Amino acid sequence: MKHLCIIALALLCSLPATGRKRTTMPPKTDREIWAETAYKIAYPVLSNLADGTLHKNMPVEQRGPSHPEYGAYGDRTKYAYLEAVGRTICGIAPWLELPVDTTTRDGQMRKELLDLAIRGLTNAMDTASSDYISFSVGYQALVDAAHLAQGLMRAPKNLWGALDPQTQQRIVYEMKQTRKVRPNVSNWLMFTAQIEAFLRSVGEEYDQVRVDYPLRQMEQWYKGDGVYGDGEPFHWDYYNSFVIQPMLVDVVRVMGDGFPGMQQRVLTRATRYAEVTERLISPEGTLPPLGRSLQYRTATLQVLSQMALLHHLPTSVSTGQVRSAMTAVIRNFFEQPGTFDSEGWLQIGFCGHQPEIGEAYTCTGSLYLCTTGFLALGLPEDDPFWTSPAEPWTAQKAWSGSSFPQDHALSN
Repeated sequence: MKHLCIIALALLCSLPATGRKRTTMPPKTDREIWAETAYKIAYPVLSNLADGTLHKNMPVEQRGPSHPEYGAYGDRTKYAYLEAVGRTICGIAPWLELPVDTTTRDGQMRKELLDLAIRGLTNAMDTASSDYISFSVGYQALVDAAHLAQGLMRAPKNLWGALDPQTQQRIVYEMKQTRKVRPNVSNWLMFTAQIEAFLRSVGEEYDQVRVDYPLRQMEQWYKGDGVYGDGEPFHWDYYNSFVIQPMLVDVVRVMGDGFPGMQQRVLTRATRYAEVTERLISPEGTLPPLGRSLQYRTATLQVLSQMALLHHLPTSVSTGQVRSAMTAVIRNFFEQPGTFDSEGWLQIGFCGHQPEIGEAYTCTGSLYLCTTGFLALGLPEDDPFWTSPAEPWTAQKAWSGSSFPQDHALSN
């Protein structure tokens, strides 16, 4: 009899709950998806740095000696930790710069990451710490010192301003050590400009020549229609979004008009590049796997996210469609199995774990440039970017037979 009662109860529980109120979780908002994903990416890096265990616990996946270009780049382990720290902070900094709020889940996550970043940078600049990171070891340090500099410029109050004076001076000292590195004549020139712009932004001595030369070269390498060359040649890749345009925008905002009309030209071209990026997002929310460094994933969206943050999106798109498109891309990248290892660290790949696409110059630390696709998290929750209704993006409209705006090249 007891068994019959249990079976009857099980059958009853399996029937539809007519007349009974069901409790279901509401779907996550786009901002919740962005914030939770950014937190998931950043937490292992910043929590370990804060605890002094980054060198101990972060795996360093890289192509290794079997890669044909290994001899030119060598073991990436000595660069991996600065890469992870600089790139993570570069992307989440605008989110950390929002007013402190511990009443919402969004606010709690960013407050936790902010506290970890402050503690972590204090550790990273302490020569007695197991996680001390020198900016003078190898040429790659120039690259990721610049990413960290850009991040600190993006959070001048809550992050840079919250560091103790000794840590601030140690960071300034380390940044100046990178002047020993001779940059490649390519997008690397922007790293020198970015570091000098940061130094100026915090009231330190800076080298104007190390800004003027990169800006002059980028102007000469402009190819038209919102795209710069990575050096004299043109490459089909995403380096306009990874490095060139975001740093140009941030540098000229600090340095002013070193050349007549440059600020407006840089912003106009970045807006056009953002417009093209939005059109590249397929109806399914994917991006074409073009060019090198595809393991940077959502860094492909950095310019689009930056223009949203600056309220400078192109007039041809709405905030609702841009947010919807970017959310779809974020989900396609980070919900793919294999993107993270069992401990939550990113793994090499474009969509999942695809170690064969890793470049000889990249490793686990390099992957954290993906956080730069999340810059728009720096907009408050009540900004129209988050509150406007979801809309189909350009490719969805075009491929569904709906009306969509014509595209036109930028004239300058």
